[in-house]
Amino acid sequence: MENYTYNSFILQMEGINLPNESVYPLFYFFLISFIFIMLMNVGILLLIYIDRNLHQPMYLLFCNLSVTDIIVNDIIGVLLMLPRILLDMQRPPSERLITYNDCVAQAFTTQIYGSTSHTVLMIMAFDRYVAICNPLRYAAIMTNKMVIKLTVSAWGVAFVLVGILIGLTTRLNRCRTMIKNSFCDNASLFKLSCESVFINNVYGLTYSVVLLSSSIGSIVITYTKITVVCLTSNSKYLNSKALKTCSTHLITYLIMFISGMIVIMLHRFPQYEEYRKLSAIMMIVIPGGLNPIIYGVQSKEIQK
Repeated sequence: MENYTYNSFILQMEGINLPNESVYPLFYFFLISFIFIMLMNVGILLLIYIDRNLHQPMYLLFCNLSVTDIIVNDIIGVLLMLPRILLDMQRPPSERLITYNDCVAQAFTTQIYGSTSHTVLMIMAFDRYVAICNPLRYAAIMTNKMVIKLTVSAWGVAFVLVGILIGLTTRLNRCRTMIKNSFCDNASLFKLSCESVFINNVYGLTYSVVLLSSSIGSIVITYTKITVVCLTSNSKYLNSKALKTCSTHLITYLIMFISGMIVIMLHRFPQYEEYRKLSAIMMIVIPGGLNPIIYGVQSKEIQK
């Protein structure tokens, strides 16, 4: 019979259960990944900030994507998640403890990261559409004021949606203390409750459908229009520009989308629970490491 502890302030993290021979290789992989992500993202962000030639909407939007990675993923997300995971890998299960407030904060930041990644990439799709389909009006449309409005909208929508999501979870009484994951997320939190989570499931499903359909829809619409313009144009320069800028944006989106779908699918297979935990970590580590490479290294202006 399961023992119940109601509304305990101290929670226990299940963590990743690995064979002894796999602990240290994974430990050093996460440590190197953390250093690499910090150096790459902070380096490109400082470069864009220092070089005024890069103060254009395209780079301001990339800067915003970097801020998303740095603030939410590379600084808050990684500092709240990776160091704790690294420590828990060295601890026995009974010592993997976390306070409820820290767990809520971690769940909020990881959810914000996923949401803003979608909304910012939607903005970048619009930016690419204007640059390719309306190049003569690009400077007039994508002003600094417009970029600020789009950025505030992307962050504002994410904060409202995630705030409601986490708020619905924190209202529940808890009767369990075990977090069935390597870090705290919204699903792990509401699974601590013995109350009905029907509202949480309905809102969570609606939230996911709205966010994914909006991001996928914006990508499909803008890329369809860009493709039509390229097919009807005989300009090799325009086609080359479209291929270069759109391919990097699409690759970033696909990496993020596939990483998220892998975690969602593995939730349906309890026998692969440890793979799901690792995939959830990689969902943040991989995009955070690849984004500065895809956008920074392939950009001639940033290379110069």
